[in-house]
Amino acid sequence: MKRLALLLTVALFVFTGCKNNGDGQLVGVKNRPDFLDLNPFGMAYIPAGHYLMGAGDQDVPFAFTHQSKNVSISAFWMDETEITNNEYRQFVYWVRDSIAHVLLGEAEITEEEKYGHFLKYKRGENEGEVIEPRLINWKEKIDWGSENEEVQAALSPMYHKVNTRFYHYGHGQRNFNAAVFNYEYWWFDFRNYRDPENPDNFGASYKEFDKEGIDYGGMYASRPTSYNQGRERFMHHEIVNIYPDTLCWVHDFTYSFNEPMLLNYFAHVQFDNYPVVGISWKQAKAFCYWRTHLRNCWLAKNEYAFEQEFRLPNEAEWEWAARGDYDMATYPWGGPYTQNMNGCYLSNFKPQRGNYIADGNIYPGIVAHYHPNDFGLFDMAGNVAEWCEDAFDKSATNFTHDLNPQYTYYAKKTDNMNKKRKVIRGGSWKDVSYYTTVFAKTFEYQDTCKSYVGFRCVQSYMGRQRGDSQRHDSHIY
Repeated sequence: MKRLALLLTVALFVFTGCKNNGDGQLVGVKNRPDFLDLNPFGMAYIPAGHYLMGAGDQDVPFAFTHQSKNVSISAFWMDETEITNNEYRQFVYWVRDSIAHVLLGEAEITEEEKYGHFLKYKRGENEGEVIEPRLINWKEKIDWGSENEEVQAALSPMYHKVNTRFYHYGHGQRNFNAAVFNYEYWWFDFRNYRDPENPDNFGASYKEFDKEGIDYGGMYASRPTSYNQGRERFMHHEIVNIYPDTLCWVHDFTYSFNEPMLLNYFAHVQFDNYPVVGISWKQAKAFCYWRTHLRNCWLAKNEYAFEQEFRLPNEAEWEWAARGDYDMATYPWGGPYTQNMNGCYLSNFKPQRGNYIADGNIYPGIVAHYHPNDFGLFDMAGNVAEWCEDAFDKSATNFTHDLNPQYTYYAKKTDNMNKKRKVIRGGSWKDVSYYTTVFAKTFEYQDTCKSYVGFRCVQSYMGRQRGDSQRHDSHIY
């Protein structure tokens, strides 16, 4: 009897374990979702390529920060211009409105009063229990000018309490308390672990958090025990205040009158299409994650299977894009001069011996004013310098790989200042021409905001390289 049961078990395993819909052939998995290769709005396609990174002209200040190195870069998309004030304002308003929705929801204002219930709760088993994540009903409009006392009390943390004289501005930028504009998000760093016992400690190696006594053979001959554990060990939590530092216009320059820019540059409609400044590296990263979330929510709503990720460009990507396929060039337009044959300047920087207005702009200029390079990118030289993903190290060229090189380090609060330096590229309206070259690089600290530093986003290209032939299609089932 036992033998019969064993034979039946083996037979069941054979018939169920050998199921194959491809006649025993290797045909891959069928019914895979179609890939929709959507061109990101406002982005230019940057093809894959190979170039001599860091070359173009002599090292004028003898900074020794751009040794030459042959590198290869994968294809990607890049914003045609720097992120503008109006584009960044969409991020600010999204955070502002989400905070207002939460405040109104927590105030438990009735829906009959038409001022809530803005927050949809997922109820638990117990009465009043809230289960995360909380879902915001974006279709409900916020009545900012409501005379309802409960609404006013709920939204009061979002307004300045310095003096009632500021309230006559009504719904606008000046009376909002930007200190509460905090964006909370989670992100993955697959190169480093987070200490499960101390979430604030991350950046450790496999050996640090793995079981003792495991021999990795010096070259990871065997997998660490946690190799295939959950992704939560790579997840990091971040809370960033995302409002631009408008005070940068007065503390960037000593004994200088720039107050009109402080009051108007981000708030006034006249500057909507100017590059946003006063943005730290951390704020730029938060914007990229929010932009990714915004896009993927739309893709999920429309039942597209694939997600898209926006991020800061790494330094090698930025330089390849700036060169516009002109290898060994000095400037993005391919030539070694800052003026054309008619004497017109080709970018916004500080020409001659400090004549800011010679190029037509005394501060940052409107984006896309000058001609683009051959990749279709505007203002890769001058206007505002741009944050890169990479940490700044003068010797990074010597130890990074030649395939998509990138040197990343996410500095902790306890790190010294040198570890908090991030690469900025392209030069700005207040820099001399050397810093607007395609190879020159310098740095700013990741938590500082400057009136001459902005950013743009990139997105990795996941489709077939453009221009490739269809020679492999016969092998696709």
